[in-house]
Amino acid sequence: MNEIQQYFDANKSLWNQWTTLHWDSEFYNVPAFKAGATTLNSIELTELTAVKDKSLLHLQCHFGMDTLSWAREGAIVTGVDLSDNAIHHAQQLAQETAIPAQFICSNVYDLKTHLHQHYDIVFTSYGTIGWLPDLDKWAAIVAHYLKPGGRFYMADFHPMMWMYGDNFQSIEYSYFNTGVIETDQEGSYANRSAPVYGKEYGWNHPISEILNALIRAGLHIQFFHEFDYSPYNCFSNTVEVFRGKWQIKGLEGKLPMAYSIMAVK
Repeated sequence: MNEIQQYFDANKSLWNQWTTLHWDSEFYNVPAFKAGATTLNSIELTELTAVKDKSLLHLQCHFGMDTLSWAREGAIVTGVDLSDNAIHHAQQLAQETAIPAQFICSNVYDLKTHLHQHYDIVFTSYGTIGWLPDLDKWAAIVAHYLKPGGRFYMADFHPMMWMYGDNFQSIEYSYFNTGVIETDQEGSYANRSAPVYGKEYGWNHPISEILNALIRAGLHIQFFHEFDYSPYNCFSNTVEVFRGKWQIKGLEGKLPMAYSIMAVK
């Protein structure tokens, strides 16, 4: 087994544990979703429009609430995730809410083995590509699954956020992709005190690496936006500056906390 596969296996084990934790968490609030609430944020709802009757592939979908929220917007959806526990819960959620959806358990890099159709839209969001070491492989998968003229859209946390330690008092990691970042995890971003433990392996990708990978894959960048807030309260030492907009206390308005990209094949 190669080293990268060992990293993926450890991350899968961690996400399998997190899925069970997240399913019952206040952070994800599954009961509200079942009652009809969307899990999509104003960023992606404003920027990724005209999805009705469009086929949409959601990469790294966790247990599918965003995927199914796009289905509620009228898209024809397929969700993909590394965690078999997450895919099991996604299928359960689709069944319980009677929302048509296809879910596939696969590493993004291996997806061609499992999925053979093409899509009008490829979507990914918030805490996804940091689990992948090679963005050229990722961008090639995105391009492969897009129909000619199809749209790729992503919204994610800004790589500057991953430079800081948990308390945002000091910079501990490089902005650049200098190699794997290994950390010991207790709990998760949804519940930091939960009795869940594991190794996490990630990679920081600067904006230039992300954009250039997409360009090399043959996609045309339509826009790139940066935001000074997070739509999720998933970091430590935060303050809510406006409803649903979180910033780091003491660094309000000074950090890019999220970004979005639209590209077309």
